[in-house]
Amino acid sequence: MTTLWDTTGSAVVKELAAQRRTGGAVLSGVALTLVVVADEDRVAEAEEAATAAAEQHPCRLLIVIRRQIEAPAPRLDAEVLIGGRLGPGEAVVMRMYGRLALHAESVVLPLLAADAPVVTWFHGTPPDRLATDALAVIADRRITDSSLAGDQLAALCARAEDYAPGDTDLAWTRSTPWRATLTSTVDSVSGRRGESVRVLGGRVEGDPGHATALLLAGWLTARCGVDVPVESGERRPGPSGVAAVALELDQDEQVRVTADRRGGAVISQPYRPDATVALPDRALGDLVGEELRRLDPDEPYAEALGSTTGVPDLAERAAAREYEWLDPAEATGGPGEPLPTVPADSVGADEVAEHGERNSAEATP
Repeated sequence: MTTLWDTTGSAVVKELAAQRRTGGAVLSGVALTLVVVADEDRVAEAEEAATAAAEQHPCRLLIVIRRQIEAPAPRLDAEVLIGGRLGPGEAVVMRMYGRLALHAESVVLPLLAADAPVVTWFHGTPPDRLATDALAVIADRRITDSSLAGDQLAALCARAEDYAPGDTDLAWTRSTPWRATLTSTVDSVSGRRGESVRVLGGRVEGDPGHATALLLAGWLTARCGVDVPVESGERRPGPSGVAAVALELDQDEQVRVTADRRGGAVISQPYRPDATVALPDRALGDLVGEELRRLDPDEPYAEALGSTTGVPDLAERAAAREYEWLDPAEATGGPGEPLPTVPADSVGADEVAEHGERNSAEATP
């Protein structure tokens, strides 16, 4: 590992190339570039998850940490690793200060693996509109996590209003075991009957405010053509926000899947004894790894998100976004209080960094 303090993007590119030559690493096995955008307090968690995902999908890992956007002087500190603590591949951890954090793409773009897809994962609060973040616009897939929001339903509505094919959500990924178990259970009833099964109703028991429970209910509603609400049940749900799912079928039958809190679930269906299947709460790295398996638009997610939020035809939207510049520093500064900036030339930059002095043109009289 090499640490570069107060460096430049060009120096990072050169150091990565030098380490690749020295270590004999090869780039031919890289399937994609994974760009992780995380806050400082979530870096350790993001690094652990990204490392686990990189072990499943060989990739170049670029971790962007936007620190102190209000800092008076731009600065870049970087760690360059090949075959280190972030897995067997190539990784760069970049901490950006000041105005540079608003232009992270200027450092990231030269580091992208050539001719490889780009996936951007926002581990934290994403922009309200992904078109205002260049790291989202350049990506083929964009991963967010609505379960990290204080108001998870509002976060889902924001993602629906801003949706473009290629977007996905780890709250949706957490529902994969539930969707697979419910699908196989209904299929087994259809196999016993020898004919198709109609779902007449149902409910998801769990946390009505949890994004995963809401998306699971939206998926069932869209696929079954009946309203499937989220209701508070008698049992406390696990991390997925789902405790049980019950579906009312035609011919006066019901199937029910109930989490047993031991990493499994009990399946109850007519004319068969109860069965237990694995239904574990998966680690964050497994969730990210699942999303890296596919680089095409996730149409079932779009269907579930649209059903949950009431925003129709999400999958019909254009996949490409046009970048829109938005300066969050201007939004955070009060009226008449521009944030400290670096002088137009390098003269006096150290003084600005040390004392927080403003440009002479912006100085308060």
